[in-house]
Amino acid sequence: MEHDELAAWLRLLETPQVGRVSARRLLAAFGSPQAAIAASTAARREVVGSGPAAALADEPETLAALIASTVDWLASGSEPRHVVTLGDPLYPATLLNIEDPPLLLYALGRAELLQASSFAIVGSRNPTPQGTDNARAFAANLSRAGLTIVSGLALGIDGAAHDGALQGPGSTVAVIGTGLDRVYPKRHLDLARRIAQQGLLVSEYPLGTPPLPENFPPRNRIIAGLARGTLVVEATLQSGSLITARLATEAGRDVFAVPGSIHSPQSRGCHALISQGAKLVESAQDILEELQPGAAAPASPPAEASDRPEPLLDALGYEPVSLEALVARTGWSASALNTRLLELELEGRVARLPGQLFQRIAAG
Repeated sequence: MEHDELAAWLRLLETPQVGRVSARRLLAAFGSPQAAIAASTAARREVVGSGPAAALADEPETLAALIASTVDWLASGSEPRHVVTLGDPLYPATLLNIEDPPLLLYALGRAELLQASSFAIVGSRNPTPQGTDNARAFAANLSRAGLTIVSGLALGIDGAAHDGALQGPGSTVAVIGTGLDRVYPKRHLDLARRIAQQGLLVSEYPLGTPPLPENFPPRNRIIAGLARGTLVVEATLQSGSLITARLATEAGRDVFAVPGSIHSPQSRGCHALISQGAKLVESAQDILEELQPGAAAPASPPAEASDRPEPLLDALGYEPVSLEALVARTGWSASALNTRLLELELEGRVARLPGQLFQRIAAG
């Protein structure tokens, strides 16, 4: 993109009082940011009203610094960097079908993944260990089948999905709610670096944008819009993941959900989605068959020695259970159960949950 064109886009999108709706109307009326800025205030007023029309008449004080930092960012680093606008060959066609497509995207990494066949995996920031394992396993298997996994780089399910997706050729796209020169949360700094090298980081927010709470819900429409379908692994009834699922439905995309314990708050969002028509899934194969009839997920690896029969695992089942309930189910003493549960926990076959609960972890 030429310097003058970049400057015009940034002026249109970052001028105070000119939001996404007004910018879209100006582009529709005048054809380009340069033409919208060059038009008279009176001509712009007929399209967007007096406030946005007058605001564009004067260049924002911070614009020059933003342009300079963006030009420097594009020219720096070892990973490819792009500014992708409507009409750019790199702009994903899937986003054109959503109600509020982003007008400009910053991209760091493999920009060709914007055109890939994608699938979103989202969920709780505070998942159970089983939920984390499920997200990673679903993402890995779908990525091995060639789907690019889209998520939001948040803690919990998002991070596990990105990590799993990097295990397959489909790789991953992280849609973030800050500028691409920031990583939030900080705990995902290493994950973000891996994604920049092997996948793609995307944001509609300009460089320097900090993690503002109001910016994260809007980015969910991009996650849902990029993907052919969305899987919710774990979510409470107040989870932002349900926003993503609703946006996916509004965009005409399939929504899938993993069921869980009726006693777990982290399962209630998924159960609500299923009751509203989301597809219940238990494996990546369920999703692949829905998206590509007849397709099968990659075969599971050979069973490990740790998959040997274990009576206590049978007693646990797959729902969270208390020590007292296990005493009643097995007839073992509490001390004997604690010893064996610790061994299974160290083997990665049982998770210890808050509230003195235990849960069996399914094999990936």
